[in-house]
Formats: sequence, structure tokens, C-alpha cells
Amino acid sequence: MTSDTTRMRSEILEIPDALERLLSRGQSDVEKAAGAAREADPSFFLSVARGSSDHACTYLKYVSELLLKRPMASVGPSVKSVYGTDLAVPGTLCISVSQSGQSPDIVRMTESLAANGALTVAITNDPGSRLAGVADRKLPIHAGPELSVAATKTFVTSLVAGLWLMAEIRQDNDLISAVRALPGHLSNATACDWSEAADSIDGSSLFTLGRGPSWAISNEAALKFKETCLIHAESYSSAEVMHGPVSIVDRSFPVIAFAAGDAAEENVAQTADALADKGAQVFTLARGARRARQLPHVRTAHWLTDPISAIVSFYGMVENVATKRGINPDTPRHLNKVTETV
Repeated sequence: MTSDTTRMRSEILEIPDALERLLSRGQSDVEKAAGAAREADPSFFLSVARGSSDHACTYLKYVSELLLKRPMASVGPSVKSVYGTDLAVPGTLCISVSQSGQSPDIVRMTESLAANGALTVAITNDPGSRLAGVADRKLPIHAGPELSVAATKTFVTSLVAGLWLMAEIRQDNDLISAVRALPGHLSNATACDWSEAADSIDGSSLFTLGRGPSWAISNEAALKFKETCLIHAESYSSAEVMHGPVSIVDRSFPVIAFAAGDAAEENVAQTADALADKGAQVFTLARGARRARQLPHVRTAHWLTDPISAIVSFYGMVENVATKRGINPDTPRHLNKVTETV
């Protein structure tokens, strides 16, 4: 198998075009949802999601807290679907993310929150899905069909749809402009060569790291190693990895440390260097690291959009690792494209 034959590779390369579709077709939906949010003036935000979509929500949690100064928490869908509990949520905004919009637990939790006082927004690739039907507002991500089981373009467009919504809520013109400039940056990000990092991955365990919005990207990266490469990877905040997990680091242990041009970058660089001093093979996007090896990356027009270009470059690398291991990343074992959890 060669990497240019996989659907995953094709869909990674399509990300800039998918994002262009979202930006050209999604403005009315985003502006309507943002207007409803400003009118509701929620005290805090909630999210409902699983898997890669939940990692998108972790990113949006940091955006909400850093940009809107509103705390955001993830709600377990089983609270409603398994335990039958309806939460009292007046004065909240709930963002539910699901590329298919079909998982019963996500739908039931969103429906319950809407019935109990929350303004609900569905981010989905299927505007006719059950999730879109129960939410107060829907934000189609316009990614087009995604045939590989591994989510790539739907993850990125979900990130951008949520970020764009929050930028419009705040009416932050600089961030809105940065969002609109993303397709060009992401096109460049697809060309970044992470083969040095790929060559260091031997199939044993590894760490991915980040902090703030980049920690959400680290979470997604660890999941992709598991589902496409059958490699055990664990994601940690750069503030937490030295509190216990560092004990398993030995010589040549692989580490990928994600970073953006934000206030956490120096901390990530320091942690990356500390792990390199312990013999780990550390690759980082944090500028300023001295012992860890720098990965080529694309910085965007805003520190909140930097992590989005990072995951695009990572996707190209992890697809390459999978194919070199003789694994088809389009059809990971035990997995289906749509997971319907009750």
C-alpha cells in the first residue's frame, strides 16, 4: 500500500477546500446562531460529544474561556441516555458536535438540554440528521462525504465552525479575519514534512503533549495513533506529564509536543527540553526549545487558529506511519464510521 492511495490521505488534502465550502456557505447559519447566543447571554457553555468530536469541544472550551470568559464543561451523554436524568440548565449554551448527527445518546442529551432551558447548537456534517433536528440552531460543516473511518476534514471543519461561532458572538473582527484566512494556511500545512518524527515511532508507546487549546490537539493526535496505527499513545498537558507519567520515559521514548504562538508556548518548550534531557526523542512545534527537535509547521494569523494548522500537518504524518506499518487507516479494525452509542 502507498500513502497516496488511501482515502484518509485524499481527505487530508481536501481540508482546505472543505474549509472554503464552510466559509462560503456557512455564514448565515453562524451569524444566526451567534445572534441568538448574544441575545441569550449565557453564563456558561456546555458541550455534548464523543471521540474526535469531544476533542473538538475541548478546543472550544479553551476558546470559550479565553475569548468569551465563559466557563465551558463537557456533559456526559449517559446522564440522560442511561441514567434518565434531565439537567436544569437555564442560562446556558450547549454545543453538540457529531459528524453524523446520528448517535442516540448525543441526540437524547441535546434534546433534554433544549427542553430544560439551554440554547442548543448542533455542529454536524449532516444538516438533516436527528441531532440537527432537535437543536435550536444547526451549523452544517459542509465537509462533504468523509469515507475514511478516521475523521480528518470533519474534525477540522468542526473546530472552525465552533471557533467562528464564538468569534461572531464576541464580534472579534481580527479573529474572524484569521478564520477566513485559514484555507491558505492549511494548504501550506499539508505540505509540512514530519518524516523525521514518523521515523522515530517504533510501534511502542508514546506521548503527545500540549497546553491550552493545543492540548485538545494533542488529545486528537493520541487517538489517531491508536485508531489508525494500532499504537498506544497517551496525551498529557505539558503541566501534568512531569507529575508521574514521566516515570515511564526512557531512552528513545517518542514524544510529540504541540504548541501555538500563545502564552503557553514557553511552558511547552521547557517541558519538551526536560523530556529530551531524560533521553526521550522529542519533537515539538514550540519555538524556543533547545534540546527537542523542531517540527516544520505553519503559524496562522491568530494564536487561536495555530492549533488547527498543527493537526493538519500531524494528520499527514500519522497516515504515513500507518501505511508504513502495513495498516489501512481507512478501515481500522473493530471500528465503524458511524458509532451509535446508547
